[in-house]
Amino acid sequence: MTMDHSVWLDQVKEEPIEPEMPIIDPHHHLWDYPTSRYMVEDLLADTGSGHNIVQTVFIECLSMYRPEGPTEMKPVGETEFVRRITTASDGSGTASTRVAAGIVGFADLTLGVAVKPVLEAHIAAGGGCFRGIRHAASWVADEGINNAHTHPPRGLLLDARFREGFACLSDYKLSFDAWLYHPQIVELADLARAFPETRIILDHVGGVLGIGSFADQKGAVFAQWQKDIEELAQCENVVVKLGGLGMKVCGFNWHREEKPPTSEALAEAFAPYYHHCIDTFGVERCMFESNFPVDKPSSSYGVLWNAFKRMSQHLTRTERAALFHDNAARVYRL
Repeated sequence: MTMDHSVWLDQVKEEPIEPEMPIIDPHHHLWDYPTSRYMVEDLLADTGSGHNIVQTVFIECLSMYRPEGPTEMKPVGETEFVRRITTASDGSGTASTRVAAGIVGFADLTLGVAVKPVLEAHIAAGGGCFRGIRHAASWVADEGINNAHTHPPRGLLLDARFREGFACLSDYKLSFDAWLYHPQIVELADLARAFPETRIILDHVGGVLGIGSFADQKGAVFAQWQKDIEELAQCENVVVKLGGLGMKVCGFNWHREEKPPTSEALAEAFAPYYHHCIDTFGVERCMFESNFPVDKPSSSYGVLWNAFKRMSQHLTRTERAALFHDNAARVYRL
């Protein structure tokens, strides 16, 4: 694709479906890298595309770590950064979206009990908004697929030292966001069974892979993913975010098309995954998410939320309110 990405996205514009419906977007990032920028004004441009996004949850992304000090404390800089740039976003003025009403940061749980001062520093820096930790575990033995930015070893979720740190989360009433790839879902189920008192949020329906060695295995991947999701759903402390399939790693390849997909096309492609999660976890343990800007290569923000609304139209008003707003408010204590 040779044209500017914003121009590419602008080829498909849609009026928002049910624009009055209150939405909490429980998963987005903010960063200012040398080659990529997505800050509050960029997010508000997306959330302001017609849907009623009332609050958001920021999820860690290796952004603005402290440049100095103890290594284990450097990630606290991200929480400080997010609070600094979003304090003014309180629902007043022209912006009706409260950005980063909840914050999920990173702490190295392989520190074991020594992670406690890091957790306490995040909570202090969060100004009452800090809600949990994400220690990304996504790992796969495939040179064509990038593993997580945390450089996790194989089997991180099963590691004794990691679990020693994980055990500290409940002391502070913190949740755990799990970013992994679909072959690791069974490892997360093992973790969830070991710590039934800790709330775990599965990001991006479990990281369904569709590139590298998985590129031609869509049917087999879906069958295995279905089975493993059913096992994970037995763990009552786990909830799942319905989103993330627009990531390039999932292999739908929308970004390679001449024009971006419509909400109808997205709904048709993604519904089998999201409906399976809703059927297994129940509407009370699912929530729609944007995962912006990571999903932005595939579609615009407005089209994505239209797709979510299309694929949930068979549900009751109460059930849809849970998926779009109420569950996120409960899970992240907003």
